Amino acid sequence: LTASHTSDDSFTSPYSKYLFLGKVVGSTVFAMWFIYFLSWLSLLIQVAFVTLAIAAGLYYLAELIEEYTVLTSRIIKYMIWFSSGVLICLYFLENFPSVMIGVGLFTNLVYFGLLRTFPFIMLTSPNFILSCFLVVMNHYLAFQYFAEEYYPFSEVLAYFTFCLWIIPFAFFVSLSAGENVLPSTVPQGDDVVSNYFTKGKRGKRSGILVIFSFLKEAVLPTRQKIY
Repeated sequence: LTASHTSDDSFTSPYSKYLFLGKVVGSTVFAMWFIYFLSWLSLLIQVAFVTLAIAAGLYYLAELIEEYTVLTSRIIKYMIWFSSGVLICLYFLENFPSVMIGVGLFTNLVYFGLLRTFPFIMLTSPNFILSCFLVVMNHYLAFQYFAEEYYPFSEVLAYFTFCLWIIPFAFFVSLSAGENVLPSTVPQGDDVVSNYFTKGKRGKRSGILVIFSFLKEAVLPTRQKIY
């Protein structure tokens, strides 16, 4: 009886209880860290897939803009008119600051100046430099206003999308379209049409297509077929 009583005391001693509790806590913490690690790994994979999808969409959009420059110019013009209408409605219906609305309308006026030479956009032209400065100014005024006045995130995102982002994004994707119009001069001995489709169309690219082409070759290198 004494021996059995001693063994029971050793099993139920505080040291044994702490050891058992430590094992349980350790296994629980390990399980929590394991699922936490899996969540971050899945997030990285999802971000990679979303990034590839956006890059593929932008590449395809840039290809379409190269083929349909006149239609793209018309769409951008409608987008500028729509953005101007949104700004006017925000001023009369939502009481947005007159300075922010005025700068936004002046920015759209500068965009019309860029549209006059579309698809040729000179990065050193006064209109382009002024439009870049106004984009920064519009963001500054918007951040300052929304920091003082509370709006739901969806409404803030709607303002940034329609009034600040969509038109500069359209011009950014269209930067490569100016390199692919019919050339006014061709080298001696070359036909205008053949020069356009062989050298002018695919031989030299600039803008966003160069970036995406480089990324495509880096991520998915072209394999040579062996016959």
